[in-house]
Amino acid sequence: MTLKLHLHPFASYCQKVIIAFYENGTPFEACFVDLGEEVSRSAFLALWPIGKMPVLQDEARGETIPETSIIIEYLELHYPGAARLIPTDPDMAWRTRLRDRMFDLYVQGPMQAIVADRIRPDGGSDPASVVAARARLRMAYGVLEKDLAGKTWAMGEAFTLADCAAAPALFYSDRLEPFGDDHPILAGYFKRLMARPSVARTVEEARPYRHLFPGPELLDD
Repeated sequence: MTLKLHLHPFASYCQKVIIAFYENGTPFEACFVDLGEEVSRSAFLALWPIGKMPVLQDEARGETIPETSIIIEYLELHYPGAARLIPTDPDMAWRTRLRDRMFDLYVQGPMQAIVADRIRPDGGSDPASVVAARARLRMAYGVLEKDLAGKTWAMGEAFTLADCAAAPALFYSDRLEPFGDDHPILAGYFKRLMARPSVARTVEEARPYRHLFPGPELLDD
């Protein structure tokens, strides 16, 4: 297999890239990384010393590519499929990248801050940081509620990079800070995301690892 994706199926950023692969049916080898196991951790750090997943290895081209948005850009350039996840129109392309950043920085970021606080050792919790993270999520929800009005997907009628970022970010954030009745447009968009075959498959493949979530009962569906 030319493309090897080093990942953990439960990690939200890994799911973002997996969705992109599934959207185009691009074949790849999933290389499971367990950072809690010394051999697996050492092997991964030898490949990418920064230690953040996912990382794509393209053995045919001799390339190692980190960072989710860059991996998807790389696939668009060298392994394009029928689905254009980054629009060819230059203005739509930068707007799509901007929305991708919105989900990564303002939904994924605060969500992960809440998760990080939940797994701190006893006595190490930082309630103020959690309050701030929840406030940032509510701010992001409000922006998205406005921006998604009249759209099927994040950028309109086409499923894009932005939707790949949105699906895992919203899946976890809604469990920790629910959208609530005041964000019906966002809730409807999320429902469409969960029904998308590439997303549904990714969510299902992560199901065996839900016990790893701090508060696994929140992920019951």
